[in-house]
Parts: sequence; structure tokens; C-alpha cells
Amino acid sequence: MTSAITNLDLHDIARAACTFGVGAFFVATPLDDQRRLAAEILAHWLTGPGAAANGLRRQALSLVRLRRDLAEVRAELVAARGAPPLVLATAAGPRPGPRFGYRQVREVLAAGESVLLLFGTGWGLAAQIDDQVDGFLPPIRGSGSYNHLSVRSAVAIVLDRLLGDDKDQEALARPWARP
Repeated sequence: MTSAITNLDLHDIARAACTFGVGAFFVATPLDDQRRLAAEILAHWLTGPGAAANGLRRQALSLVRLRRDLAEVRAELVAARGAPPLVLATAAGPRPGPRFGYRQVREVLAAGESVLLLFGTGWGLAAQIDDQVDGFLPPIRGSGSYNHLSVRSAVAIVLDRLLGDDKDQEALARPWARP
């Protein structure tokens, strides 16, 4: 199953990526019509009427790179960086393979290494992705039993955990004080 690209996901994930200083936001889909749709949305905001109307949106959406699949993304990153990135996937439930904690990945990023994070939409990442990644980040857990965040919400949470202000991270580690 392949999920459709949504206007809302493009905008919101690009804004989160820009907020946290991410180098690029890759959207990979094997569907030509979905890449064309995304290209039309991007053209409106990057070079069309939207570019003049909202410079902040243009800035965020300039991070978007449309690609056919993970192999294209990897090849582009290797060409740009000279080395393959650490490829980590996210999932709402358990997946086989090595686990990477958020603190561990923060250290990798602080050392200047590149990291490619994979997020799925719809029913999540296809099982065949499991063999193409170096490991998995822990699932995002809420306080209830419902566990089906939108991809844009999951991206924002993960980026904050990995790239957010250290002072904020320290504050989250302290128990909440009650008045």
C-alpha cells in the first residue's frame, strides 16, 4: 500500500524541518502522480503566487526534495556528504532490529554525522524497509492506549527530542512541580 501525499503534511513537516534546522526534507514515493501533485504544490509556494504572498512558507518548503525511493535519497546524501548517513526509522509499534535512543542519536548529530530519519504515513513504513535501515527510534507513547499520531505530529515530536533546545530537554527530565 502506498499513501497519498497531502498538502498539510508537506507544509507542516517542512515548517518543523525549517524550525529545527534540518538540511532537507525528502518525500519519497514511487507514484508519479503523487510526485507531480507535490511538485505543483511546491511550485505554487516556491515560484508561483504563493512565493510572494508568504516568504516564510517559501523558506520552509524550499527544503522539500521529491524522490522516487529510499535508494535515490541515500545516493543523493552520499554524493553530498561523501559518506552514507545513519538511517533510522520510526514506528508506532515494535519492529525488528537495533534500537537507538534519542540521547544516543543526539550524540551522533553533535559529532557532525548525518542522520536520515524515515517516517511513514497511513499504515506506517512497509515491512521491507526494516532491512534497509540501521535501526529504529523508540515509539512515541502517550499516556493512553491510543497510539496513532499523524506523521506531521510525530515528526515535530521527534525533531524536538533530537534537535530541540537542551534547556527544554533538561526541563522535561524534571518531575512536574505542583503549586
